[in-house]
Amino acid sequence: MAKTAIAYKEKMKEISVLSLICSCLYPETRKNIMGDFEDMDIKPINKRASGQAFEVILKPPSPVTDVAHCITNPPKRDISLEDIQKKLEAAEDRRRCQEAQILRILAEKREHEREVLLKAMEENSNFSRMAEEKLHLKMEQIQENRQAYLAAMMERLQDRERHAQEVRRNKEMREELLP
Repeated sequence: MAKTAIAYKEKMKEISVLSLICSCLYPETRKNIMGDFEDMDIKPINKRASGQAFEVILKPPSPVTDVAHCITNPPKRDISLEDIQKKLEAAEDRRRCQEAQILRILAEKREHEREVLLKAMEENSNFSRMAEEKLHLKMEQIQENRQAYLAAMMERLQDRERHAQEVRRNKEMREELLP
């Protein structure tokens, strides 16, 4: 059904609009145009109020037309065993070259990954060392601050002790003077 519709569309394209108009104006030439196609018959139908009417009858395709439209395969040539062997060897060489290229690419990637890994390990080591140094400095600062705090507390205690001794001496002197 689809082939019939396609064939109909193709044949309708072949009939130009101008020839259809001419066939309406000149009936004697219309008879020459109608029915000249190999695989299609066009028959006029009784005139209608709307204008001219035609009946299109598609013929079954003939074996001759099928052969004409068929795309032929290129002629086959005889291939010798040597030609086949050469093609197989060439294909094997190409496969080996591709395999070697893939192995080379993989080796380069491995080397690059190794370099990246070593660089990451080095950066990690540097970061750890710097973090440890910073921690050590902080601990030293904390220790120094503690020592300074303890020294200040000891100084304050000594000042209070001196003040207390003075107060005691003054009290003793007052008691001695006031009997």
